[in-house]
Amino acid sequence: MESLSTGLQEKVGMKLDTYNFKIEKGKLRELALAIGDLREESLKGELVLPTFPTVVDFMGEETSTLEDLLGLNLQKVLHGEQEYEYLGEMKPGDDLTVTGVIENVYTKASMDFFIIKKEFVNQHGETVLISRSTIIERH
Repeated sequence: MESLSTGLQEKVGMKLDTYNFKIEKGKLRELALAIGDLREESLKGELVLPTFPTVVDFMGEETSTLEDLLGLNLQKVLHGEQEYEYLGEMKPGDDLTVTGVIENVYTKASMDFFIIKKEFVNQHGETVLISRSTIIERH
């Protein structure tokens, strides 16, 4: 592992913008159709599929986070890994509040790795999901 520049070390602990997302049946149906899940409850938007948090991320988060907040060159960015820890059930109609933080940053093999942790909290104040994504910027 290579040493980090001071600028990268300062990113650890940085909070991302909080956003809200309502789980709508139409979005659940769109995902089901996109991945070929033709079960009746999926097509009616009554089932929150395990990968739905990815939709929440893409629809709810501002696209400028990586570029503006982290100062990354998007032409050199890769999505390295995604992990979900399910702590509760997400349901159609839930209002989620998503908060995020840069949990870790390290450099390896001429690339910078950013670990982003997000917590998904429903309208009842229950944390229903924790996600971690690894974003890689090539030098």
